Amino acid sequence: MGFKFFIALFVLFFFKNTNVEAQDNRPNILWITIEDWSPDLSCYGTKGIYTPNVDKLASEGIRYNRAFTTSPVCSTSRSAMMTGFYQNYIGANQHREHHKKPLPYGIKPVPKLFEEAGYFTTLMSYKTDMNFLPDTKEELFMNTNDWSDRKQGQPFFARITFGGTHRSWNRDPQRPIDIKDVALPPYYADTPFIRRDWANGLEQMQLVDREVGALLKRLEEEGLAENTIVFFIGDHGRCHIRGKQFLYDGGTRIPMIMRWPGKVEPGQVNDDMVMSIDIDATILEAAGITPPVPLHGQDLLGEEIKVRKYTFAARDKMDETHDAMRSIRSKEYKLILNLMPERPYLQYNEYKEGAYPVLAEMNIMNLKGELSPEQALFFAPSKPEIELFDLQNDPYEVHNVANNPEYAAVKKELLAELENWRMNVIKDQGVSEEFRATGIFPEKNPYSTVDEWVIKNQENYDFNRVGWPAWYPTRTLQKWEEVRAKWEPYVMRKATQKVSRPDIGLRVKKKKKK
Repeated sequence: MGFKFFIALFVLFFFKNTNVEAQDNRPNILWITIEDWSPDLSCYGTKGIYTPNVDKLASEGIRYNRAFTTSPVCSTSRSAMMTGFYQNYIGANQHREHHKKPLPYGIKPVPKLFEEAGYFTTLMSYKTDMNFLPDTKEELFMNTNDWSDRKQGQPFFARITFGGTHRSWNRDPQRPIDIKDVALPPYYADTPFIRRDWANGLEQMQLVDREVGALLKRLEEEGLAENTIVFFIGDHGRCHIRGKQFLYDGGTRIPMIMRWPGKVEPGQVNDDMVMSIDIDATILEAAGITPPVPLHGQDLLGEEIKVRKYTFAARDKMDETHDAMRSIRSKEYKLILNLMPERPYLQYNEYKEGAYPVLAEMNIMNLKGELSPEQALFFAPSKPEIELFDLQNDPYEVHNVANNPEYAAVKKELLAELENWRMNVIKDQGVSEEFRATGIFPEKNPYSTVDEWVIKNQENYDFNRVGWPAWYPTRTLQKWEEVRAKWEPYVMRKATQKVSRPDIGLRVKKKKKK
């Protein structure tokens, strides 16, 4: 009898625990991120591109028309999305932060909250890019690469980044895009070179769309789709001039799609003002997890999101390019406050000059006086302190009405709301004199490129601390023409042709962390 009693207890214990696992019906979370991409997808109406897999995902859930990130570059934007808080509030607002610190105020990374709640957490790609500690994949997630490693019946929180849309771009031999079929924003010069570069980016997105399709197909094949919330977003705006690194819509407006079978009606198009950090609040609510500190983001399925009037964003340093901007956006207006108006938009940035072919093309045209007034604005030697755009009449943000008396009331209201956000929400540190670096560098660049001066003087200045000099233009006309010539065979290559990406400029050595 004793042996039989032992067996009975074992069976009872086994099935009891199996049922507990099976009863954990909390939804799985799959958060798909693509890099450096605006809503340039066929489901958003972009001309020339074909993205059937993302389009299908949108048709099965909600496509958000007014979705924005809190910052126009990867590390700051991702730091916000990893926590649900604006990056300035958590001290993660400087892109390529050299002195990272732990999160303040008792805030925990969202994957840790899921792990503590019994979820299996996994990052199915390599990139974290955090401006706080801990910052590694192994520290933030459960040191694995796939949801298949979870326990039986355990819900998962999985994140994955598809990095193909980050420069450089591959062409799509299956469906090449003719430059006649694309539409450029009016702040770009309309040349075959620029059209080809734009189309190349769209072709790369088509390649990423197939990767997304394969992942979603796997969900179906494994029987997971019906109980998995899927989010699809870009980490910030497009990798073009006047996009990434800036607070225009080209830098902060992103695609955002949510699918949740049985909970979210398919085929929805949503015009609410939403932000990337709202995803954190939404998935925590869906999983029944209460964060230790109330998030800045809001539940996308809640009532408060429907009455939100504004979204906010901030840009601080980009690598060693020192600048600072803050923005507030409603459905009708955008206001950008330039905290360092003395600096040009296109001051020296090693990454951009080595990655943006259009930068060479339009710098040449600007130096030759060939740009339209709207196109030339971005190549000015300084910025207005305030930029205000009437988005209903000026969706491309090229007509600054900040000094127009007809918009005085709008300007006053937006400035007040922005000031409140800066002082009472993100605890904005503004711009220090050291960061502004007034009088640190010679008045003029003695060389033909800023690149060359920086290389020759990198042992004489701590660029990590004071940034790179803001001399403008950053190259002479001749030097820009040389860069343009290097880009030509790469940008204009055929879809089936292999051409190596050119190495533009010199490489600045990075000082070791102390």
